[in-house]
Amino acid sequence: MATITLKGSPIHTVSELPQKGSAAPGFNLVKTDLNGLKLSDLAGKKVVLNIFPSLDTSVCAKSVREFNQLAGSMTNTVVVCVSKDLPFAHSRFCTTEGLQNVISASEFRDNAFSDAYGVRIVDGPMAGLMSRAVVVLDEKGIVLYSEQVPEIAQEPDYQLALKALA
Repeated sequence: MATITLKGSPIHTVSELPQKGSAAPGFNLVKTDLNGLKLSDLAGKKVVLNIFPSLDTSVCAKSVREFNQLAGSMTNTVVVCVSKDLPFAHSRFCTTEGLQNVISASEFRDNAFSDAYGVRIVDGPMAGLMSRAVVVLDEKGIVLYSEQVPEIAQEPDYQLALKALA
């Protein structure tokens, strides 16, 4: 269980993020076209998992925009933006914002991803949503970097995530 804060008040996640050097847990998320997205679909590419509570918050929206911009210059790398938002909300957001360098993925069907990655919030007003985190994987699905953002209203460290890809 990780302790993070929401505007200074402690809240907790179901577990801890996968650690550097460990194999990333598999997942089955839902893309904006309602088809599944599995970790195995991304084999052979580096993967940045941008995990957040909801597109309907300013910090979450900013992280998707930022990773979209950064992803445009990354080779053999895909950015997957993951939340509990419905696939339709992901699609609307990316279309409205003109974002084309990220894959939007929803975990609306179950808690398998958020439980496996340790990011499901278990108490407080955001219980059931995901914490803000970044997990970077190599081409074989091994964790290169993970960041559990300590304050949910804070942005992730984009530069450290990018550095892990080098």
